[in-house]
Amino acid sequence: MRHRLPPSRLRLRAAILLLAAATLLAACAPRPQRPHEVVAAPALIPLPARLVAGDGGFDLDAATPLHADGEAAQQAARRFAALAARSNGLRLGVPTAGGPAPGTIAFVVDPAVSPEAPEGYALTIDADGIAVRASNARGLFHGATTLWQLVAQAQGEAMTLPALRIDDAPRLRWRGLMLDSARHFQSVDEIKRVLDAMALHKLNVFHWHLTDDQGWRIEIKRYPRLTEIGGCRIPAGDGGIDPATGAPVPYCGFYTQDQIREVVAYAAALHIDVVPEINGPGHAQAAVAAYPELGVLDAPVPVLAEWGVNRTLFNVEESTFAFLENVLAEVVELFPGTYVHVGGDEAVKDQWEASPRVQQRMRELGVRDEAQLQSHFIGRMERFLSTHGRRLIGWDEILEGGLPPEATVMSWRGIEGGLAAAALGHDVVMSPVSDLYLDYLQTDAPDEPPGRPSMVTLEQVYRFEPVPAALSAAQRHHILGVQANMWTEHTRSFARLQHHLFPRMAALAETGWSPAQARDYAGFLERLPAQLQRYRALDIAYAQTPFQALATIDGDRRDGTARVTLRNPLGYPIRYTLDGSVPDAGSPRYAAPLDLRLPAQVRAAAFAADGTPLAPATTHTVDATSLLTRRNAELSVCPDIGRLLLRLEDDGPLEGDRAIFDVTIFHPCWLWPAADLGDIDRLTVRAGRMPYAFQLAHDEPQRTFLPAATAHGELQVQGGGCDGPVLATQPLPAAPDADGFVTLDVPIDTGALATRRATDLCLRFTGDTRPTMWVVGAVTLQPR
Repeated sequence: MRHRLPPSRLRLRAAILLLAAATLLAACAPRPQRPHEVVAAPALIPLPARLVAGDGGFDLDAATPLHADGEAAQQAARRFAALAARSNGLRLGVPTAGGPAPGTIAFVVDPAVSPEAPEGYALTIDADGIAVRASNARGLFHGATTLWQLVAQAQGEAMTLPALRIDDAPRLRWRGLMLDSARHFQSVDEIKRVLDAMALHKLNVFHWHLTDDQGWRIEIKRYPRLTEIGGCRIPAGDGGIDPATGAPVPYCGFYTQDQIREVVAYAAALHIDVVPEINGPGHAQAAVAAYPELGVLDAPVPVLAEWGVNRTLFNVEESTFAFLENVLAEVVELFPGTYVHVGGDEAVKDQWEASPRVQQRMRELGVRDEAQLQSHFIGRMERFLSTHGRRLIGWDEILEGGLPPEATVMSWRGIEGGLAAAALGHDVVMSPVSDLYLDYLQTDAPDEPPGRPSMVTLEQVYRFEPVPAALSAAQRHHILGVQANMWTEHTRSFARLQHHLFPRMAALAETGWSPAQARDYAGFLERLPAQLQRYRALDIAYAQTPFQALATIDGDRRDGTARVTLRNPLGYPIRYTLDGSVPDAGSPRYAAPLDLRLPAQVRAAAFAADGTPLAPATTHTVDATSLLTRRNAELSVCPDIGRLLLRLEDDGPLEGDRAIFDVTIFHPCWLWPAADLGDIDRLTVRAGRMPYAFQLAHDEPQRTFLPAATAHGELQVQGGGCDGPVLATQPLPAAPDADGFVTLDVPIDTGALATRRATDLCLRFTGDTRPTMWVVGAVTLQPR
């Protein structure tokens, strides 16, 4: 007998059937169409080894499934999804098991892909879907990064990616970045952010500079004073004094062993090897401050608060070698990678030469000179590391006096050390100061942060060739790769660190990854704006200065005219306005110097090819008053005598912004070229005083001083250049004002000048004022 369902049950069944039918129809129907941005021309950095464009493209949005079989594929899929969420707000689903299928993104381990290149991958995009294939996790990781770059090139959560095929693998095995955490310390989170950025650029070696004269940053359980004492220094000048109490304020920081393990594991997940550096025999003062028995001198030394080349060395007693081996024993437990860096650079041998005990040890060891003694020192470290399954790497000075054949050389003083090392059969990492030191300024913009004002431009990094043509074919395999170095004497904040690293890291990435014959600087600049978009999406605070519109202003305040010459350091086109408005893509394009009547204001910005401004507009105001003043960064270096220019930060205040000065520390001197002194009878000079915190070792004799005639020295002003007649000699006070500055009113006598309308105005301070020095902050001409 059939039982009738009550009306309520009938209504429920009908509802269920309707819902099922609707669900089936929704599954069969095409997805609702949302606005898709079409990524027309891939702007990938680094440039892949091979890219072939196809026809059409693939529509990708939040409904696109992710497929991945196995842990390596799952990791790559999750990385891609996480990056896409950050850059585009694109929320993809959890990766599910499965291979390529229509309408999906698949990550696949395929042993047939680049078996000879362990970091290689293949990426295909067509109307049916996307597939990333590689023979291992590293390749899939890089393939996921490339796919994300394409996604991040679009705006928003829906896009059409172009059909293409990429077959990619790196040119060089070692694509490294060295970060100095000894001079200025970075937090663990900041180190992780650097590692994240390295992975986005497909760099794979993080060289971590952990010990130096100014700080010991790695916990060694057996020697706790290394971090208790060696991990702190008292900064020079006001930066080391509490203004309220006058008490010393130490600068401290170190990484615990647990934090080291955390960083190493984090890097490993990004397929980055970490190479620690424990310095010796030089750059050792922090260690000697903690354990004075390690040094050559009997007297204790502080952790160094100065920059430059220091004379403190480790001694060569067996007890010191035992110390170093005990340190390395803990280091190799923390860092599982192949290489340990032992420094070896800038070991000034004065202390060894002057020490009777070291000379006796040389005789005991059968060592003929100090260079061979350093070779013995390095050899001891190499033998210890070798017995622990590690390889020694050091700066190119380790070649001096002989080197164990297994040692690897990092060539920093040029490429010559690398050439010599390869000729001797050593592996080499090219890292020359001339092209790959990122603490050097990247433009001549006046608002570049502190650093070494010799420039290493984006183009220099890009055009550096790590495998010199001078190497024979048989020697070229010894070039492991390329590395940029970021020293941090003048890099007090993480924001400044990012400024130095980006966008030059993008150029480094292409130098190390892309085929030599494919590298094209003009093409790189075309792709760079897309990389800046990715930086912004990930909160990477890249340098603005390479993308600004800079101005040179030549004016005549008496006839009321000025000529403004605009330029962009990278050569991007500039657009400008004269009415105070912000320039846009419709503003006039700069083509030639602008001849203007005073007063005038020029606002200018550099633009990408699509009309997007590359940096905020700069404003250049010129009037009769502004032409009378030159600030420090607008003054020039004196010819011949103004050697070793540095851009230095003042020592105070303890917290907050500090003034920045360009200073030639061998002979401080500032020049105002072609100053118009026609109606000028006085100068107002804003001068500051800051620590002279430098050790110059054998360069010290080049440091010279003008003789002082009064107790505290004078400001000397000359016209017609630094060999011209003296226009003024103004006595200096014993001390500056409370803010570290003094304003000097300087009468000048221009009677001896051949011309007053365009004379080179030279300013210097007399006397040896160390441990402080006077610097020019600004000069203002005062008309009669």
